[in-house]
Amino acid sequence: MNISITECPRDAMQGLQSIIPTVQKIEYLNLLSQVGFTILDAGSFVSAKAIPQMADSKEVFENITHSKSNLLAIVANERGAKEALLHPNIEYLGFPLSISETFQQRNTNKSIAEAIAELKKINELANLQNKKTRVYLSMGFGNPYGDDFSISLLLDFVNQLINLGISHIVPSDTTGSSTPNLLNEVYSQLQAQFPNNNFGCHLHATYDEALAKIEAAFEAGVKDFDSAFLGFGGCPMASNSLTGNIPTEILVDFLEKKGVDLGFDLEKFEQAKWKAQQIFY
Repeated sequence: MNISITECPRDAMQGLQSIIPTVQKIEYLNLLSQVGFTILDAGSFVSAKAIPQMADSKEVFENITHSKSNLLAIVANERGAKEALLHPNIEYLGFPLSISETFQQRNTNKSIAEAIAELKKINELANLQNKKTRVYLSMGFGNPYGDDFSISLLLDFVNQLINLGISHIVPSDTTGSSTPNLLNEVYSQLQAQFPNNNFGCHLHATYDEALAKIEAAFEAGVKDFDSAFLGFGGCPMASNSLTGNIPTEILVDFLEKKGVDLGFDLEKFEQAKWKAQQIFY
């Protein structure tokens, strides 16, 4: 069974109040890049005023060397995409598109319609350079703002993205609102309606909820997971209190017990986990 894991140090770092020194980020990312993750979400080209932790992404990407992983940068507009594409080692442009109008405004200061128009430009730029666009459908399992949410609404957004020629689509549980039952229902319906697509899964959860959500997604057929060492992370634009990412160590332990061979360099994996403890605690 082929399982893809996107390690998300960018997501883990972005909400931290104290700025991690650039040299420490580079050391950590170069270590992660040798583990064997499919994708490494390593930085973002967004407003430094909004996300000051990512202000050094240009220098960071310039110093990630010999990565075994495909590198991803988050961008929110055409300007950010052009900056990211100056770095030949970036393979994926990650774009946050919300199915919640409130969160789209909070996260990118745009309406959903404006964000989709921006996404079209970004995808065109990516295609011109043979890069890939990976769209994160945030608030994909509900939202805390009272905006409409339903699985059919999520499916409508997915259909729009597929019609735009985007195949890398990741429903995202931005605030940890998913449940095992909802995960099962969402991915069952996605696979029934779009059988030729492989959908990612970006979950947020408290540490003690993570395993149940991982298991539900796996049993529903998910083969593309996002995670972050130690479960740190969360979007600072979503709420005042951050709900962390799925912990990589819990995800990997679960998959190994299911007999999945991830092909990781286990020594580098343990070194990366130790480095994460130094950075985040």
